[in-house]
Amino acid sequence: MNRSSRNRKVPQPPETRLTRSSRSQTRHPEPAEPQDSWQGPYGKQRRKQPDSALAQDLSLMSVSRPDSTSKGTMSAAGSVPMQGCPSSESTSDQIVPSSFPVKSSSRSGLLSVARLVKLGRCKNILVVVGAGISTPSGIPDFRTPGTGLYANLEKYNIPYPEAIFNIDYFSNDPQPFFSLAKALYPGCHRPNYIHYFIRMLHHKGLLLRLYTQNIDGLEKVCGIPEDKLVEAHGSFATASCHLCYTPYPAEEAKVAIMTDNIPTCSFCAATVKPDVVFFGEDLPQKYFLHTKDFPKADLLIIMGTSLKIEPFASLVNTVRSTVPRLLLNRHAVGPFERVPLRRGDHMELGDLADSVRRFAEILGWSGEIEEMIRSQDKLSFLQGIPPVVTNGPSSSETEDVKTSRPGAEGSCSEDNDSETDSKSSASSRASK
Repeated sequence: MNRSSRNRKVPQPPETRLTRSSRSQTRHPEPAEPQDSWQGPYGKQRRKQPDSALAQDLSLMSVSRPDSTSKGTMSAAGSVPMQGCPSSESTSDQIVPSSFPVKSSSRSGLLSVARLVKLGRCKNILVVVGAGISTPSGIPDFRTPGTGLYANLEKYNIPYPEAIFNIDYFSNDPQPFFSLAKALYPGCHRPNYIHYFIRMLHHKGLLLRLYTQNIDGLEKVCGIPEDKLVEAHGSFATASCHLCYTPYPAEEAKVAIMTDNIPTCSFCAATVKPDVVFFGEDLPQKYFLHTKDFPKADLLIIMGTSLKIEPFASLVNTVRSTVPRLLLNRHAVGPFERVPLRRGDHMELGDLADSVRRFAEILGWSGEIEEMIRSQDKLSFLQGIPPVVTNGPSSSETEDVKTSRPGAEGSCSEDNDSETDSKSSASSRASK
């Protein structure tokens, strides 16, 4: 876990010290509605709509699904043991029952948001992502029943799935995580079209920041600058003692782990681990950029996440109430499970890679993204790196997809092939 000071653990002020949690314990409240409001039909105070053109653009709530007969359902992740479902925050914010039909408006969400971008009204775009954006790259997600990381940990002999990322369990027995880490280390996967769509936002000067739960490092690989990226759950790029936080050479830690050895701290002899944020550990200081970023944002895009891990999941509720939010996901999650949706909320549900491609087409960016990918492929070819996945399989917070084509980024080394059933929260959230 990265810290502003690498030599010693720096105590953080109580008001800014947050730890990663698998339960919905401390959720950021929804932004307060202005006093100039009226009583809506669902009992919640609604802000009077100003006469500006932007407010008119945000006045329509939209849900787009590939199947117009689809019904609103809870994400499959909600049934995973030890994962807390979002609690009801008010009587007006009811979760959609599985039998409650949700009105579908084909592609209207993408069209509405794309129109705002084209009109130049969204110049500070925040993107929040989870493991679903990396599944087309061959990295499994966490919660897909039967195929996700948590469903394939029996061989590690742990008491419950999340224990493999629990700092107290690691302190007692680090071997299960190190066994899993051999499959999670970056190097055998490449970015996909979704990553390059986000990079295009930066190229256009529209990306305020990317907040990722993933630890696979694919955001950096595709060219998103360090100053535009917040790896909320850490990464494998650095390593340190889990007890005293003394820095340790990351490459030496990797060699030790790959050879089934346990790296130890030269200062206190405790176990060293990659700086991936475990449950019970403090979040990196860079995470707290959200206190400035989210109030400044004029568009929030949420992709490939189940919004189950706190405090990251609650970030989506900290933008201003007039800011449009676009969810690109397999299923409705978090505040998008409510009926009615908040004014300005939009959903495009279904295959994530397909949704992103449609969004890029509407924006008129498809050609530029494809050219960006081709340029990266040429560079990768010269370096002997597998090409970018551009037509990967479906992706979402509830899917596990592996790329089996020879040479594709989903193809790992022989050492890693036996463990590709593992998730990438440490690698792709890892999303959590």
